[in-house]
Amino acid sequence: MKKVLIFSGAGLSAESGIRTFRDSDGLWEEYDVMQVCSTQGWEEDRALVTRFYNDRRKDLESRSPNPAHYAIAGLEKRFGGQIWNLTQNVDDLLERAGCRNVIHLHGTLRDLRCESCGHIWDIGYREQREDEECPGCGSRHVRHNVVMFGEPAPAYRFIQRAVDESGLFVAIGTSGQVIDIVPMATEFSHSILVNPKREMYVTSFGSHERYIDEYFETFIQKKAGEAASEFEKIVSDFLSV
Repeated sequence: MKKVLIFSGAGLSAESGIRTFRDSDGLWEEYDVMQVCSTQGWEEDRALVTRFYNDRRKDLESRSPNPAHYAIAGLEKRFGGQIWNLTQNVDDLLERAGCRNVIHLHGTLRDLRCESCGHIWDIGYREQREDEECPGCGSRHVRHNVVMFGEPAPAYRFIQRAVDESGLFVAIGTSGQVIDIVPMATEFSHSILVNPKREMYVTSFGSHERYIDEYFETFIQKKAGEAASEFEKIVSDFLSV
């Protein structure tokens, strides 16, 4: 059975108004990422980190899916178990568009996690209270359920399996700076990159001489929502043959 790996990043939700760290008007302008998104920052100022995620959760409530989210949901509904839907995003816009099988590689904003027993629960879009208790064990050692720099990401275990099982790789709205998409693309005969601008391939070892899109079979140089009908057709045609 043919399968497709759809791998999305911040660019998928940017058109919905979800701010990214990389945009000129993004979260970098207000926060030091290592203060609010690292284990070190969490240990140094838990109140600051909690406020950061409370604000992001509240903002998420007012956002809506864009055409790219709906395109992915439509593909999932039509082709069922043939779609691997992996996202680096911590919002719930794919689910609100109708997706039912999203693997959130970095956790989700709506969830809290107990540091004592590991229980995870959904609090919707409300703030985490100062006296928040785990519904599982009653502990008040509670935190956001978003993976921070400096800690493992359990859902990464799905990436290689998805690569191994799929025949088409679709990367949407990601530059590969958190998870390197180039090695993934090179494992496929058929691959698509959706990104509004060309970006040089940069790794921890430095810059390469090639653009990221040069490692892909097809490059759709548009925003995710603008490219929705194009990548939806390519995926549909691939799975329909």
